[in-house]
Amino acid sequence: MNGKRVVVGLSGGVDSSVTAYLLLEQGYEVIGLFMRNWNDDSVIEENECPWIEDSNDALLVAQELGIPFQVVDLSEEYKERIVNYMFAEYEAGRTPNPDVLCNREIKFDVFLEKALELGADYVATGHYCQKTSIEKDGQLYHQLKAGADPNKDQSYFLCQLSQEQLAKALFPIGHLQKSEVREIAKEQGLITAEKKDSQGLCFVGKIKLPVFLQQQLAPKTGQAIEIAADAPIFQRTATELADLARPYPFSPELGKVVGEQAGAHFFTVGQRKGLQLGGFKAPLFVLHTDTEKNIVYVGQGKEHPGLYRPALFVPAAEAHWLRPDLALKAGEEMSVMARIRYRQALQKAQLIAREEGLYFLFEQPQRGITPGQFAAAYLGDELVFSGVIQ
Repeated sequence: MNGKRVVVGLSGGVDSSVTAYLLLEQGYEVIGLFMRNWNDDSVIEENECPWIEDSNDALLVAQELGIPFQVVDLSEEYKERIVNYMFAEYEAGRTPNPDVLCNREIKFDVFLEKALELGADYVATGHYCQKTSIEKDGQLYHQLKAGADPNKDQSYFLCQLSQEQLAKALFPIGHLQKSEVREIAKEQGLITAEKKDSQGLCFVGKIKLPVFLQQQLAPKTGQAIEIAADAPIFQRTATELADLARPYPFSPELGKVVGEQAGAHFFTVGQRKGLQLGGFKAPLFVLHTDTEKNIVYVGQGKEHPGLYRPALFVPAAEAHWLRPDLALKAGEEMSVMARIRYRQALQKAQLIAREEGLYFLFEQPQRGITPGQFAAAYLGDELVFSGVIQ
């Protein structure tokens, strides 16, 4: 034993199971906790990650490893910090990322507090990312780096963590490939070795989003307006950063009404499914939503210019430096690799600081820049900055 106690977020999946095993091998005292974050099964897709089955699997893994185990009910905090946030964002016409918020607000905040109450030195999760440290000017900084498996890297989901949270975090499988994790689970006879990966909301499962949203946001019929690819608003002539990052100025007179939709707050930029509009030569995609006027603007084809923008803006109040020592001052900039959604290939960009906030200016225009989502910046394999897209 190394004298350190770690609480593992056992989810009932293979990644957290192997996380617990590896920590035991490294000499830690390990405690397994299962987070119950959800009480409403009516919006969970059938057979998709039911919490009872997952908690049973987590219990079986804990028994196999010989570690203490308990279920903690965080559903009240989850509703307050994640679910209410989701409703508010959709109602305002933005698209939230609950997984990023779940890590910042639940796993590495509320859950961390529970772990510290149990005398833990660290909390550990089965995320595919890596943590290292660097000393600079007499100060120790924790670095969040990409996972070794490029197909499973989950550093993006942790883009809002602080230095204080990273100090208490361990990611034991970050240096492994997914295939290696499954092999370890098989070798140890863990029940989760062949279990498929869960999808959907973190520690909740795959939800029926329309049913979920309709609990709070009532359907209301509005117009769907098609904007042609050659509409004048797509001919950008401005070179100012603020203009390049601003969404196109969509308005009803620029297009034609092609049908009705059930409520602009149910749709997101780049969405294809769920429009229920037919008779077009190419697939329709959502270009923009106006929740005040309840209008959804659509365009034909995945290469429609309305889906692409060369820049995005993160207001100063939404800017978060994982490495505070690297924070840019107004007028400064740095070359970074960036992504605007999970699993997107990293994109070359300039991160440019202004008094009002930070701009990402991309080498290539980006498809589906979505207000409410998170933009993340990397230096090499280290995630250094993130912020909410305006």
